Amino acid sequence: MRLDALIFDVDGTLADTEEAHRTAFNLAFEQLGTGWKWSRTDYRRLLSTTGGKERIARHIASLDLTDGERAELIARIPHMHAAKTRFYSAVVRDGAVPLRPGIARLLDEAATTGCRLAIASTTTAVNIDALLHATLGTRALELFGVIACGDQVAAKKPAPDIYLLALQHLGVRADHAIAFEDSANGLRAATAAGLWTVVTPTFWTEDHNFDDAGLVLPQLGDPATPLAGEPGGRLRECAWLSFAELSSLREEALS
Repeated sequence: MRLDALIFDVDGTLADTEEAHRTAFNLAFEQLGTGWKWSRTDYRRLLSTTGGKERIARHIASLDLTDGERAELIARIPHMHAAKTRFYSAVVRDGAVPLRPGIARLLDEAATTGCRLAIASTTTAVNIDALLHATLGTRALELFGVIACGDQVAAKKPAPDIYLLALQHLGVRADHAIAFEDSANGLRAATAAGLWTVVTPTFWTEDHNFDDAGLVLPQLGDPATPLAGEPGGRLRECAWLSFAELSSLREEALS
């Protein structure tokens, strides 16, 4: 079955961005005088809620507040999130968040074959733009013909809406595409959209359930950063996931 498109999540998948996001949230909270500071443990727990504004709302819901205090904080969520986005963009522009191993290589391999590339992420367009330009430069928009982001859909992951939107804009059927994710919510969204999915967890998501994934690897790997135990584990050809092997693994799974 023809492979026409690869669709990538951003946070945790293209790059391990979550520490930068956590830092940006805390800088925003400090600037706005909330008195909040999310630890790595706090943030790992909050990541089960998709979307930055939604995470702030979840945190507010956990606080012992009067109804008036809660309503006042909820009204401030857009302002808090805007401040966080400014801090995050500054961190990313400084080059502090590189692409994960194997991402740039696989993007180039896929593009060379004519396979189309897309993004399906619940993060904001501003965050996506900052990361892509910091890591891929001006060719980012040439590589990704479709960029679907969270504010364009009514329901965020684990709902399939963002993947369905990306497929619609690509003009590609789900069985002619592959999704790349790092989290259980992302996997649920992709599989609900009918997509065979590759998962590469991070510290933030390594304890999630990925039983429904087509393939789970610690990262995509590169000649300079080969995957331990490969080939011979999940891969047969080399110690990194090549576009050719990706295509054959999907074909075997769907046949």
